[in-house]
Amino acid sequence: MQSIKDVLKKFDPLKDRYISREYQAFGVHLAQKLQDERRKSLYIKLAKTLHRPILEEALRYVSDSKARNKAALFMWKLKELGAFEKK
Repeated sequence: MQSIKDVLKKFDPLKDRYISREYQAFGVHLAQKLQDERRKSLYIKLAKTLHRPILEEALRYVSDSKARNKAALFMWKLKELGAFEKK
């Protein structure tokens, strides 16, 4: 867990105007890595509701591949990891 001091050091009020939580920043990071800026709200929701290690593992899998549609591969990998199973 990051301290408030670390979060405030990284915070840019002009660039991150609407990002106030850590999971929002991670969701935007996911959208950028997957080259899917249009659906950044989806990735923010995933960052809020799913466990971080699952998201990071799926992102590593996609980063290592040479897929044309990285977002689709990311969602498939989340499904394979069981991220969407009912509790």
